[in-house]
Amino acid sequence: MFEIYRRAKAEAKYNATIFLQMLTDNGGLATAKTLINATKPSNGYTALYERNRLDLTVEAVVIENRRWHALFTADELSKARKRLNDYGYESRRE
Repeated sequence: MFEIYRRAKAEAKYNATIFLQMLTDNGGLATAKTLINATKPSNGYTALYERNRLDLTVEAVVIENRRWHALFTADELSKARKRLNDYGYESRRE
């Protein structure tokens, strides 16, 4: 999850300070679950969408890499996938 923060800052020029604070306070898994289960996309998700970098969202990282799937419920994976689909993101690894 810290890698997402670093990449967003370097590649998309997006300084995700709230995301970084969430990671520091709650850890990666809890942060990912909070963001995926939120009823609407976070401001960071929207900022990355506007920069055409949904690949740097928690949702994309979780969906794209099957090794993370075991950490999430089927409902959480479905929510992440739906949010990405709703914003026009096409997964490279499904």
